[in-house]
Amino acid sequence: MKRIRTIILMLAVVLCPVNSLANETAKEGEALDIPEIVLEHLSDSYEWHIASYEGKHLSIPLPIIVRSGETGEWTLCTAHTLPEKYFFDPAHHGKIYERMADGSSERPLDLSITKAVAQIWIVVAVLLTVFLSCSRWYKKRDEKSDAPRGFVGAVEMLVMYIHDDLIRPSVGEKHYKQYAPYLLTVFFFILTTNLIGLIPVFPGGSNVTGNINVTLFLALCTMLAINLFGNKEYWKEIFWPEVPLFLKAYPVPVMPVIEFFGVFTKPFALMIRLFANMMAGHAVMLSFTCVIFLGWSMGVGFGIGLNLFSAVMLLFMNCLELLVAFVQAYVFTMLSAVFIGLAHKEHH
Repeated sequence: MKRIRTIILMLAVVLCPVNSLANETAKEGEALDIPEIVLEHLSDSYEWHIASYEGKHLSIPLPIIVRSGETGEWTLCTAHTLPEKYFFDPAHHGKIYERMADGSSERPLDLSITKAVAQIWIVVAVLLTVFLSCSRWYKKRDEKSDAPRGFVGAVEMLVMYIHDDLIRPSVGEKHYKQYAPYLLTVFFFILTTNLIGLIPVFPGGSNVTGNINVTLFLALCTMLAINLFGNKEYWKEIFWPEVPLFLKAYPVPVMPVIEFFGVFTKPFALMIRLFANMMAGHAVMLSFTCVIFLGWSMGVGFGIGLNLFSAVMLLFMNCLELLVAFVQAYVFTMLSAVFIGLAHKEHH
């Protein structure tokens, strides 16, 4: 009985957004456009949609903060109270644009709290709660106390695993301490964001690490950590590597050009890897959800068969995404640590 209850509960969690998705997209006499549905749910928005039923939408309004490019006035509102001169442009992924006096439209300065931003704040609140509670536990103990158990013990195990087995050997004994705080922060931020993003209802469901703007910022942070604090041996390997002279100076400095491009391609690879893997996982799960409605539109027989197939695949994909959530956080941290370690090479 316990196993049956567990399976039913997992199905309920996985298929929770299905009813909302059907009410939004499955209109009478209209074909189901799966790519449009998937892209719509992966994109950012100015409100946190929870569910829809019979044309009624339940959503949490988020603050919209825009500055007019024409008058310079600031506007604070929500998606339902947006002034007439502003509009959501479908051609630019639903971003806010302003109607100018000459009939043209321009993008105003937009500092709105979108769904992705709100999700990041939730992740930050979760991380602060977890680590401050663990910190309070350690303040009440000393070195003679027993090792922590339960949740605090699990957090310590994960921290020590990343610190001792990943950061320390990758960066090097001499410099790992100064980079450990940054790398641990990146790991737990990506891991927590990935896990909360798998929750189909509020306060989860936002595709933050599948947003290229977020992965770009994380990659830029790693790029700065590599290049601002790299030693002279690192820059020597880029501009004057130990290769034959004709490869680095005459007639064309081939190796320095290639190595210089590597300064930018390494963080670019970090950005694309995290973005593509997380976006692909969410897209596949949404696609399997849409298969349910596609089956019913083809008939009862197809509907029952595809419902069972989609439910099994959704459970499988959710379990797989739990693993991917950890793997992607681990890989991003590992590569960042390796690149930082290469920027602190010792002279041989």
